[in-house]
Amino acid sequence: MGIDEILSNLNEYQKQAVVGTEGYVRVIAGAGSGKTRALTARYAYLVEELGVSPANILCITFTNKAAREMKIRLRRLLGDGVDTSFVSTLHSFCTRILREDIGRLFYPERFVVLDNTDQKNILEEVYEELGIKMDTATFEFMIDKIRYEKNLGTYMDYMAVPGNEIGTAEPVNLVQKIIFRYMEKQKKYFGLDFFDLINFAIYLFKKHEDILQKWQGRLYYVMVDEFQDITMKEFKLLRTLTDLHQNFFVVGDPDQNIYEWRGSRMEVLLEFEDNIRKYFTGEAQSYFTNHEIGELKADFQTIFLNQNYRSTPEILSASNDLIAKNKNRLEKELHTQNRSGAAVEHYHGKNDADEIAYIAGKIREHTDGGGKYSDIAVLYRSSYVSRFVEQGFLKLNIPYAVYGGVGFYERKEIKDVLSYMRLVAYGDDLSFKRVVNMPRRNMGKNKLAFIRAQADKDNASMYDTMKKYIDNPVFKGSGAREFVRVIESMRKYAETAQVSELLQKLLIDTKYEQYIRESGEMDRLDNVSELARSIVTLEGEYGELLTLGAFLQDVSLNRDMEDDDKKDCVKIMTTHIAKGLEFHTVIIAGLSEKIFPSARALEERREDALEEERRLCYVAMTRAKKRLYMTESEGLGFRGYMKTPSRFLFDIDNKNINRIGSISDYIMEEHALQTVIRKPSANTHLEVGTAVKHKVFGEGVIESADENTKTYIIRFLGGTKPIRFDYQGLSQIL
Repeated sequence: MGIDEILSNLNEYQKQAVVGTEGYVRVIAGAGSGKTRALTARYAYLVEELGVSPANILCITFTNKAAREMKIRLRRLLGDGVDTSFVSTLHSFCTRILREDIGRLFYPERFVVLDNTDQKNILEEVYEELGIKMDTATFEFMIDKIRYEKNLGTYMDYMAVPGNEIGTAEPVNLVQKIIFRYMEKQKKYFGLDFFDLINFAIYLFKKHEDILQKWQGRLYYVMVDEFQDITMKEFKLLRTLTDLHQNFFVVGDPDQNIYEWRGSRMEVLLEFEDNIRKYFTGEAQSYFTNHEIGELKADFQTIFLNQNYRSTPEILSASNDLIAKNKNRLEKELHTQNRSGAAVEHYHGKNDADEIAYIAGKIREHTDGGGKYSDIAVLYRSSYVSRFVEQGFLKLNIPYAVYGGVGFYERKEIKDVLSYMRLVAYGDDLSFKRVVNMPRRNMGKNKLAFIRAQADKDNASMYDTMKKYIDNPVFKGSGAREFVRVIESMRKYAETAQVSELLQKLLIDTKYEQYIRESGEMDRLDNVSELARSIVTLEGEYGELLTLGAFLQDVSLNRDMEDDDKKDCVKIMTTHIAKGLEFHTVIIAGLSEKIFPSARALEERREDALEEERRLCYVAMTRAKKRLYMTESEGLGFRGYMKTPSRFLFDIDNKNINRIGSISDYIMEEHALQTVIRKPSANTHLEVGTAVKHKVFGEGVIESADENTKTYIIRFLGGTKPIRFDYQGLSQIL
């Protein structure tokens, strides 16, 4: 493929982004501006026109789905022989780093990547040992606490150094005790969860400069998509990886940053050049304190992609009106050469029934005119809003699919089959315990207790322990021997077989397929068949040989939504899930104050949250290609307050939106009261180390302050607590 073909169908600014390969390049790419096309063309240009090996190009995407789609595009441009293994998410890339060198941290290269279900299984063990009765909601609470603890990074010396004990003292409360016990089990299983992958890669680079230098030397070009959603920790890691060759290309849109609540920092994009310069002068913090930083030699450039290829001028004008109200952004306004279309509509209903009737009417208009249900997406701020939408669609016989529910890979039969495959690959305890008695093999509590006790004594895995003691009388009358025979047979078969072939043999030899058939639940068998089909498809798309380990890693790191595109139904989902998608028609439902923007977000982060909520609404609006409807209705909110129209609806000039429905003066008076944001208290300037008094928790000391979330972490006698900057019940002890 020649340069002309690579650059065809690109506008002038996209071409600049493609051919400007050297130095630090920041691309500010508006919604629907063809950034993925430009990013893919840039990669192809490096390989085809400049002759750079793909083994020296790292391309980081935000989701596994985006990485797969980019690999498919690249193979269309460059042919099936191209190695696209360095097109991945940052977590997948860190897994790649660790697979090569985690042995330097005394972990096996075949360490297990723990998914959400694995985390819950470990917590279930902990709760059982500690005699705690908790439900799944509490598991989610604890996983959130584990994420917070691991974001601090202070646990790595325990996890990566043999013999180290976690914590310097006894746990101060039950939550900390659970976290410590969870990490102890993780270490025993040699399992890394999603929160560990980046931390372990950073720690590996910290402790072993030669490994950092190896990767710096290898990565001549680094490209990062969705850079507005990156965390400071991720930025520091990528910045350090690029400081040898200094070819760092980032693309993002500050107006689409919607993940500040989980740590993304928009300033890494807004202040990109300043952050890089400070790094080379030593003013910016680095995780790699002993790393010798070279000299800044590369130039900087910023390119704006402002031409929108997705939406009509009417949709863009309304979206531009909205986002212009934000202060913390780079000034830009999207434009399009697309033909004019229908006006954006704001519908105000008197109740939920009115609102859903309007939504259903617009859907019927579209389908009666020859359109498909699947052309339409109904978006909302929070999942609870879907209740009235789903109920209305069921009543009116409108087919729909909810994105973001129980995922395909979370279904029991899929978890069972994947655990079998993981046991073949890794022999880990979590997989062993899930499948050793599935189907039943008379492996009761006494036998499992024997295996666990011997495994602890021998410091071995439970599967290896069973294999070692298979002749012990304790296993008499069980299917243990046959189980070991099957797993060992599968391991040998996996050395040469395709993953899809291994799955088919495994289903028969373990009698799992027979077990499902005998249960009579054929939909579960259909799910397993769909898994097999997806593996065959993945083998065809992967580009290189799909190994069992690579497949299992892809599944473990995959957090994307399911593919329901083949079904002709309306898609309903939260706006966060919709990011990166596009639809012929978008209906944003439940656009009431306190729902969108979220009352909880505004309470926690005030003006910062308001700007992020506005960006989220902007993302929702810019998913629409041809038609955009924004709906809300009167009534009581789920907390008992009176619903009023979202302030975002009035951020749009009347000339750019068609308003339908009468809003009373009384509703607008209530709206004015609801849109007042309280000013932060003087507490925002308290320094770390300040002694304070809380009206409930008593005296404490501020350990840290997060300007992003406007929260102190304060250590009280009973443990640490996150306290808002503007909380009125906190006072300084003078």
